[in-house]
Amino acid sequence: MMELDDKDRAIIRVLKGDGGLNAGEVGKAIGLTQPAAWRRIKRLEQGGVILGRRVQLNKGALGFDVVVYLGVKLAAKGRVGLEDFERAVCAIPEVQLVQHVLGIYDYRLKVVARDLSDFERILRRRIMTLPGVGEVESNVMLSEVG
Repeated sequence: MMELDDKDRAIIRVLKGDGGLNAGEVGKAIGLTQPAAWRRIKRLEQGGVILGRRVQLNKGALGFDVVVYLGVKLAAKGRVGLEDFERAVCAIPEVQLVQHVLGIYDYRLKVVARDLSDFERILRRRIMTLPGVGEVESNVMLSEVG
């Protein structure tokens, strides 16, 4: 585990807020020069603390106005069943997140759709036909806080 000081933690906070900032902007935000911020960011990346920077998309602007979280319980469990399900579910473009979880359900999925009828089509034709799917619970996101 890498030792982090206050400046490292500040860099992480700034980049969590906006991963697209360059080293100069990060440095300015936390009181470091651009070269010093760049060296620290590189050290955090090489140490595996920063795994990458992602682009966050506005789903509504892309026409995906519905977000649904699904709990998926597999009918049969086993290493092969899990791998088959994971491979198949990751191939569905509307599935934005796949989490293998412990609890009532085996997986938690984040699915985006254009509207509820589009989600129903995705659920019936893609999700429910995946290998090993047993029980599915849907929760439609109404709003996101924070």
